[in-house]
Order: sequence, then C-alpha cells, then structure tokens
Amino acid sequence: MPAADPITSSLVHREGVAVVSIGGEIDLSTAPAFEAAIAGALDDDPPVLVIELSEVSFMASIGLRILVATQEKASKSVQVAIVANNPATSRPMELTGLDKVLCVYPTLDDALTAMGAGPTD
Repeated sequence: MPAADPITSSLVHREGVAVVSIGGEIDLSTAPAFEAAIAGALDDDPPVLVIELSEVSFMASIGLRILVATQEKASKSVQVAIVANNPATSRPMELTGLDKVLCVYPTLDDALTAMGAGPTD
C-alpha cells in the first residue's frame, strides 16, 4: 500500500480571490508541487492570492523561499496574503522576520477581510 502524499493542495475562487490551500509537509521533495499549486492559482491573473497553510505540518526553508519569491513575482499585479496559524508555519516566518515582509494572517476569514473579499460563510 503506497504512503499518503506528503503534500496536498486545492484551489478555489471566491469573489475574484484565488485561495490555494496546502496541507502536509513543505520540503525539498514537495517544493515543486507547492510551486505548481501557486503557479496554477496565478494562471488566471487573480487580483488577490491567498495561500492558506493551516494544514501544513512542516515547512522547511525552501517553503519560505517560495513564499518570498511569490510575493516578489506577484506584487506588481496581485495582492498576496498568507494564512499561517500553527507553529509549523508561523514560527519560521517569525524567526526569519518574514511576518514583517509578507501579509500574514491567523485565519482565512481575516485574510479575506483584509484583502476586501469578506469572510467565508
């Protein structure tokens, strides 16, 4: 029986906002899938991208690099928000100071409200 995938992703669109939800582990082996999920969300040129990391259980430095690269690439045309509400995601961002550079929110509703999309039902 094969092991479960170490990373999962889903994409939904809400009132012009692309929400990419990631679960599992973000490390060197799963980084391409993480980047592909983000790239897929950006394909439609949404005005707002929310990267939801609530279900991430581990995030290596490559995950932080991908978040920064996404912010730098998209900042000209897309607002980017990150949902990081557990120690596996929020702590690395706090320790590196990325929580001061990236728009980080504790919940998806907070991110959607801040980006002008309104909370989920």
